[in-house]
Amino acid sequence: MNGQELVSSSPRHPRIASDANHFILTFENNRFASELFGQFDQNLKLLEERLHIDARARGNSVVISGDIVATNQARRTLDYLYEKLQKGGSVERSDVEGAIRMAVAADDQLSLPTMERKAKLTMAQISTRKKTIVARTPTQDAYVRALERAELVFGVGPAGTGKTYLAVAHAAQLLERGMVEKIILSRPAVEAGERLGFLPGDMKEKVDPYLRPLYDALYDMMPADKVDRAITAGVIEIAPLAFMRGRTLANAAVILDEAQNTTSMQMKMFLTRLGENSRMIVTGDPSQIDLPRGVKSGLVEALQLLNGVEGISIVRFKDTDVVRHPLVGRIVRAYDSTYATETEEVSRQD
Repeated sequence: MNGQELVSSSPRHPRIASDANHFILTFENNRFASELFGQFDQNLKLLEERLHIDARARGNSVVISGDIVATNQARRTLDYLYEKLQKGGSVERSDVEGAIRMAVAADDQLSLPTMERKAKLTMAQISTRKKTIVARTPTQDAYVRALERAELVFGVGPAGTGKTYLAVAHAAQLLERGMVEKIILSRPAVEAGERLGFLPGDMKEKVDPYLRPLYDALYDMMPADKVDRAITAGVIEIAPLAFMRGRTLANAAVILDEAQNTTSMQMKMFLTRLGENSRMIVTGDPSQIDLPRGVKSGLVEALQLLNGVEGISIVRFKDTDVVRHPLVGRIVRAYDSTYATETEEVSRQD
C-alpha cells in the first residue's frame, strides 16, 4: 500500500495508514482489538455485510478497503467501539449494528457553517447507577435528545424500536438525579375495558399484567430492591389511565405506554394532568390499535392536533429503527406493506 501512515498523538486512538479507499487501523491494546473484531472476526464480517466493504484482521490491525464513503463509515464505527471498550464497556452485535447505523447517518447530517462531514460518532445516552444506555439508531439519538429538552415527548412507531425502554430509562435517570420526586406509569387496559374490578388482588396486582414491559425496563435500570421499596413508598406509582382523572401530576416523570389504545377523551384528560416541574412521555404504535371499530385513537388525534406546538416534541420511529433481532424489522416491513395494500384496496372500493 502506498498510503502515508498517520500516528495518533495518544495511544487511546488507533493508528491509521491510508490512501484514497484503503485503510489500515492499528489498535494499541491487543485485548481490546480482539474484542472489537469479535469471535472469529464476526464484528468485521458484519461491517462487510452492512457497508459492502472488505475488512480483514491482521493481529491487532484491520485492513479496510472499498468505496471511500463506506470505508470512512467503517473507520468511524471501529473508532467509536474501541473507545467504548477503553471506557470499560463491551461490544455486542447490537452495539456494532447501532454504531454502523449512526456512522451512515452522520454522512447525511452536514454541520454548519463549514458543511464538513462529521469525523467522529457522538451518540446520546442515558445513565443510571446500574446501567448506561447508548442510542443505537439516529431516531433513538433524536428521541433521547428530545427527552432531555422537551416537557412533553411523543415516541411513536413499531415494536422493538426502544421507545418505551428509553422512556423508562430517562424517568429513572431523572429520579436518581433528584430532578423529579416520583415516576408514574400508566397504560390503558383495553383488554379489560378499563373495568378492573373483577380481577383478583389489589390495584397493583390488577394492572401488573398490562404494565409488565414497564416493570421489566425499571428493573433493568435500577436495583430490584430499590424498585420494590420505591413502589411500596409510592415513589414509583402504578396509575391505571382510568384512575387519573382529576389529578395534577407535579414534580413527576409520567409515562403513558400503549397510547394508541386511548380514546380522544382519555388522551385529552391525560395530557392536561401535566403539572409544575413534570415531564410527560407518551409512547405507542398507531398501527396496533385495539379499540373497538369506529372509535378514534387518542394518540392518532393528538399527533395531528399537537404537531408544531411549542414545548412538545414528536419522534417517529420506523422499521429501520428496530433494535431487536434483525428478523423483527423484516416482519414489521412485511406487515406494514400488507396493511398499506389493504388500505388502498378499501379506499378504492369506497
